[in-house]
Amino acid sequence: MTPEARLEGILKDSPTLMWVLEGLRGVGLPGWRLASGCIYQTAWNALTGRDPDFGIKDYDALYFDPDMSWDAEDVWIKRTAAVFAPGLGDKVEVRNQARVHLWFEQKFGEPYEPLANADEALERFVCPAFAVGARLEADGRISLANPFGLDDVFAMRLRPNPRRQCNPTSFARVAASAKLRWPEAVIQGD
Repeated sequence: MTPEARLEGILKDSPTLMWVLEGLRGVGLPGWRLASGCIYQTAWNALTGRDPDFGIKDYDALYFDPDMSWDAEDVWIKRTAAVFAPGLGDKVEVRNQARVHLWFEQKFGEPYEPLANADEALERFVCPAFAVGARLEADGRISLANPFGLDDVFAMRLRPNPRRQCNPTSFARVAASAKLRWPEAVIQGD
């Protein structure tokens, strides 16, 4: 079994994650992916025998719309929130990746060049394990984007993204947060 097939099976075994994927597919966000924490954390929960929802704080829905206005993004945020039940809808965070360069440096203190699509955003995540995006296709298959592969996900390894000059404080913060919830995680480069 390929790592991609293994991860697809793990994701399909999570009822909550599948509800989110189904809801996002129905909304029709352009070029969307569900990414980061909810993906690698669902895998880590399966690897450690935890409940699929353990430790998942949010569901990051990335999409790409060339209309970079806040009003256009707000329409997608509201449209998406209307699909989910209260409680779950609050955890689905919708962000237009075409707009990230407008606010990223001010919020995180690092420059951020404009992106060409949502999948390109994965290459800039703090850790390779975070850089996995999933989309539920019309045929029920889960397509994955994983520019660094899945070795770090299945090794439960967090290390700085080799393609990004990340603020060491940012890496240390996210690694510590993950380590609290999954003490089995291996932290490299801190």
